[in-house]
Amino acid sequence: MKYDVLIKNGRIFDGEGNESFIGDVAVSDGKIVEISKSISGDAKKMYDAKGLWITPGFIDFHTHYDAEVEASPGLKESVMHGVTTITMGSCSLSLCIGSPEDLADMFSRVEAIPREQVLPLLQKKKTWNSMKEYADHLNSLPLGPNVSTFLGHSAIRSYSMGLERSLSYGVKPTEEEMVKMEKLLQEAIDCGYLGLSINTLTWDKMDGSRFRSKPLPSTFAKWSEISRLNKIVRREDRIFQGVPNVSTKYNVLLFFKESLGIFRKKLKTTIISLMDPRSNRSIYKLVAFLTRIVNTILQGDVRLQAVPAVFDLYADGVDVVVFEEFGAGTAAIHLADLAERRKLLLDKGYRKWFRRQWTNWFLPRVFHRDFNESKIVECPDQKLVGRSFSELAKERKQHVVETFLDLCAEYGNDIRWYTVIGNDRKGPLKYIVSHPDVLIGFSDAGAHLRGMAHYNFPLRFLKLVRDAELEGKPFLSPEKAVWRVTGEIADWFGLDTGKLKVGAQADIVLLNPNGLNEKVETIQETPMPEFGGMVRLVRRNEEAIRAVLINGKVAVENGVVLPEIGKESGFGRFMAYKEKDYLYSSAKSQKREAAGSAA
Repeated sequence: MKYDVLIKNGRIFDGEGNESFIGDVAVSDGKIVEISKSISGDAKKMYDAKGLWITPGFIDFHTHYDAEVEASPGLKESVMHGVTTITMGSCSLSLCIGSPEDLADMFSRVEAIPREQVLPLLQKKKTWNSMKEYADHLNSLPLGPNVSTFLGHSAIRSYSMGLERSLSYGVKPTEEEMVKMEKLLQEAIDCGYLGLSINTLTWDKMDGSRFRSKPLPSTFAKWSEISRLNKIVRREDRIFQGVPNVSTKYNVLLFFKESLGIFRKKLKTTIISLMDPRSNRSIYKLVAFLTRIVNTILQGDVRLQAVPAVFDLYADGVDVVVFEEFGAGTAAIHLADLAERRKLLLDKGYRKWFRRQWTNWFLPRVFHRDFNESKIVECPDQKLVGRSFSELAKERKQHVVETFLDLCAEYGNDIRWYTVIGNDRKGPLKYIVSHPDVLIGFSDAGAHLRGMAHYNFPLRFLKLVRDAELEGKPFLSPEKAVWRVTGEIADWFGLDTGKLKVGAQADIVLLNPNGLNEKVETIQETPMPEFGGMVRLVRRNEEAIRAVLINGKVAVENGVVLPEIGKESGFGRFMAYKEKDYLYSSAKSQKREAAGSAA
């Protein structure tokens, strides 16, 4: 028999956690047609995978690729690391419905993507304005990976109420507006969207000039509005994705309550995120403990999202998302004009305000606000590179806040600095990624282009697991680790992928375990032609990925994405929730409609 692709002699991981074995995988017509310890036959493309792992394609269930997929549908930065399925529409943000200006204002500042790139892109590309039109549009693109999506609450709230009303304190949707939101949600579910995403974190702010620095529309909603929409999500067995107010942390209890299955159907709920932050070294255990109680005793179904690596951050001057959690930080970022911002940073009253908030340990915080834990990585004055703000403050005999504001006023966004937010301790990190109520993800791929780089999180996770095994201190088996970034996610999110089994779509990774070395942690910068040449942070290691197949077609070889990705169709597609059930119910619906028309 002649196959399209035949992979021989590799260590096969099925994505379900079963014991791996050495064998062969055969692919034809986009499907896996045979898995065996030995397959004889010829193929158009042959791989000798001796010494390699054969795994399902990895799944990234938390991205903000909504804008980038329009400019560069290959999404190569994820595909090159073995990610074959991504999810968009996160954190209440979605480009499915609304005007280009409204959507750009909601999307750009929160996700740290220049509005001057996002707005013209949407004005040029956006031809859709319904849930079905958007799904059809995504399916028409020459996608690299498979793409699934949530429906963003901010998008439907602003569309139903008007942007100004949706951003007004004390203004509730009218019954007519509420019904409109419900209809949009039902339409999205009927089109195969995964569910609803919301945001209650008030330091995610609007861009543009009309409502600049107001929190997103979703943050203005009463919980009764969220619960009413979730009745549809619960009834349809879909997923509720949410961002709690991580500064105060208290409203996470509302998310837990929403999920409970006592005297009703439980609601699949995924929350951002479980981390070991430097600002609070005990919070991860408390949240994990509470989630265990919810999922066992209280019959809920909550999954905490987690980055399986050190959570680090790069910042240009004061332009950094974590500064949005306190008023003085937001006031500086509010001023888009850097000359006006400089005046503010030099103002004595402002500096007192900034210092008072920075040093106040009673104010809620996620960011550690410790300039000892910082390092300048770029600056016009090369003598400052490699040093912390605290070191410089001691030399200048100033308070460190004064030094920081002086340097940001002098150099603006040309002073670039680095810090670690959390997950810097191996023990707690291993606890988090092993926890049964955690889903491995939260990459934010496609957002914070200059600040973070978690595109290759599956490789960093597998390195963490493999290093522990090589040290003789294993905490997860390789089989379970592969399952955690493939089949576990696919099953929970209702995605028809993530498994190596006969009949499955052939989304496959050939991984070199010896390539899981320190290079997967090394930060690099690369230009983005699709966004005017702006520089994006990435982590790349061509040694780790031998090949990637999407829908049976070779997308990556030897760590390099092939040039046809993003140009030719036949690789990824719009992936509906529980696609087989969705296609079956859609066919039945079409037959009913046809019968009704005939009658």
